[in-house]
Amino acid sequence: MRLIDYLSVPYLLEAETTELGDGTWVRRVGYPELPGCVAEAAVIEEALSQLERKRIEVIVRMVRDGRSPPAPRPPIRDSDPVWIAKQVGVACEDIALIERDDAAGPPA
Repeated sequence: MRLIDYLSVPYLLEAETTELGDGTWVRRVGYPELPGCVAEAAVIEEALSQLERKRIEVIVRMVRDGRSPPAPRPPIRDSDPVWIAKQVGVACEDIALIERDDAAGPPA
């Protein structure tokens, strides 16, 4: 699979609202199928945005390191990883890498 394919895999999402020790509450979200892919924030939309950015960064890092990210389900054909990466503030160099992989098309 290519980078763009891994970025299109639908991962299981876990979410919970948790009280911190000081009496404040946070929304904690994560993709348990991806190592270290968790985020938390006071507002669920911010937590989800952080999580999507982290998901992309984790997958890009794994591919760069020559490791295959987990792919427990097939990629979603209509996914647009480049658009998602731009929306959640992924670093420009990672977006460029995703765009190059997408433009290269499927392997021959």
